[in-house]
Amino acid sequence: MVGNVDILIESTKDFEKDIDGLKDGEKAITVNTINDCSSLFPDREVDLYRKLRRLPLGLGLNGYESSLYILEVSQKLRVILTVDHDPIFRQVVFTLFRVVNSEDIDRAYQNIAESLYQEILYCDRETAAIR
Repeated sequence: MVGNVDILIESTKDFEKDIDGLKDGEKAITVNTINDCSSLFPDREVDLYRKLRRLPLGLGLNGYESSLYILEVSQKLRVILTVDHDPIFRQVVFTLFRVVNSEDIDRAYQNIAESLYQEILYCDRETAAIR
């Protein structure tokens, strides 16, 4: 994307609940890390994706690519988010799903992925049943 792009940051109720449960210092670090990350658009998009990582989903997404990522906030905390480009409205939307401890990341990531991609998974199972 070239030119002006609007950056939107949206959060889920689960994210809000998670961040409310953090200590003040952890909240500040989390918010600053998210803001620093989102500020890399559009000029330093490559640097943004270097900060994000994906976990293997183990889900058949029927050829679709997941936009679900993990952002490391600290040694202990991770944010689970999506990054979606909308070229029609010239915007990038960061949707914040959870802030979790690093030991809980696998389970939380998998639960969010299953919820997000439920329709694709359901359609894939329906197609397989018809065959």
